Amino acid sequence: MTTTCCNNVDAECNAYNAAFHELGLSWVWDTGLYANAVAGSDDRTGLRNYLARHQSHLLSAHDADFLVEAILATKERCQAQLSAAGCNPAAYIDWSSLQQRQIGA
Repeated sequence: MTTTCCNNVDAECNAYNAAFHELGLSWVWDTGLYANAVAGSDDRTGLRNYLARHQSHLLSAHDADFLVEAILATKERCQAQLSAAGCNPAAYIDWSSLQQRQIGA
C-alpha cells in the first residue's frame, strides 16, 4: 500500500526502508526513528551509532563500515530507481507488511 507524503524526511526514510528490505534486514524505520538515527550527524555516523546501539549483534560478524557502506549504496540505488521510474520518492510504503516472518518469530 502506498500513499503520498510530501517531505524529504519521508523520502529518506522510505529509501532506507527499501534498502533494509533489499538487504534482507528486518528493520523498519518510521520518521521518528530515522530522525533519531541520523539526528545531528551525517548518515554514516548515524548508521554506525544505530548499529552499535540497536543491532550490535551484527557487529560481531560484520565490520561496521562494511554494513554502513552496503546500506548507503543500496539506499542510493533505490532512490535512483524510484526517480528513474517517475515514482514519488516520498510515497509511503508499509515496509512492515512486506517483511517476511522469520522462523520462530
